[in-house]
Amino acid sequence: MKKTIAIDMDGVLADVETHFLNWYESDYGKRFTKTDLIGKSEEDAFPKAGVIKKFAATPNFFSTVPVMEGAEKAIAALQQHFEVYIVSAAMEFPQSLREKYYWLEANFPDIHWKNIIFCGDKSIVNTDYMIDDHIKNLDYFKGKTLLFTAFHNVTVTHHTRANNWKEVLTFFEKEI
Repeated sequence: MKKTIAIDMDGVLADVETHFLNWYESDYGKRFTKTDLIGKSEEDAFPKAGVIKKFAATPNFFSTVPVMEGAEKAIAALQQHFEVYIVSAAMEFPQSLREKYYWLEANFPDIHWKNIIFCGDKSIVNTDYMIDDHIKNLDYFKGKTLLFTAFHNVTVTHHTRANNWKEVLTFFEKEI
């Protein structure tokens, strides 16, 4: 039986950082880079308070997020050795459910609908591994964790870190 991996969407499969930056520039006329965000919380990432939650609650935000570089090939490679589940705490933004489902269908067509989990709290997830960019999802996870680097987690040191999908694959090569 294959071991199981839970993989987060936003910030892991979906490049929401780039998307937030592009939407901010479009709405407010000011360009920021990923470097400008490093070390900031999501609440303090931009001068306009609450803008990340505002964008995330806007229709079509999630349906237009770019795919994280290397994610498609990495998922295909992982599926050869592991049962892959996509897990998203999507309930905070209910309009995102349909958008995220269709985004996955368009960008990761080999992920079966039975392997997509939309929830409010990831503490219910019971896989062998979890890849996520938020420590709130990893800290209470019972399996092995892999922290996917994002601007808001650069100071975290208590989880194994992957900076990109190439490093994720290197980690799992050792686990096979």
